[in-house]
Amino acid sequence: MDRNSASDWISKLALAPHPEGGYFRQTYRSSTILEPQALPAGFAGPRAALTAIYFLLEDKNFSAFHRLQSDEMWHFYAGSPLLVHVIEPGGKYFPILLGNDPDAGHVFQAVVPAHSWFASHVADWKGWSLVGCSVAPGFDFADFELAQRDELVRLYPQHRQTIVQLTRK
Repeated sequence: MDRNSASDWISKLALAPHPEGGYFRQTYRSSTILEPQALPAGFAGPRAALTAIYFLLEDKNFSAFHRLQSDEMWHFYAGSPLLVHVIEPGGKYFPILLGNDPDAGHVFQAVVPAHSWFASHVADWKGWSLVGCSVAPGFDFADFELAQRDELVRLYPQHRQTIVQLTRK
């Protein structure tokens, strides 16, 4: 059992508030740069081949629905299980339960496909969860889109309850 608190991890790892909710710190940015002609459509400029962050959520704080141009691989490190809600472009919903107990349905790592809307929170809305996220092609805020509640509900009314719960406006 991890004896550190969320505030201990925030301090030890020098995490800062993230715009979507929670705390983060970039831990890696590849020196390999992919030029626009080597990237899929939709990227406005060159990108690092890979980036990685630490990410921490606690209690009722959540990571609001957002999407990226790239795939994002999540890695579980410590704390309580983290529930990631994913809505693919066609409307299919699937949950990912990151944690350290495979017998309880947890996975140590999983991928959110590019262009999917996703949000996350500590599964039981208590405690804290420390995870990592790796993005390829590498993360750039130009590729980040925070969901607008009304627009997302209009697109995916079948997921209204989850969208309302995990958006801020």
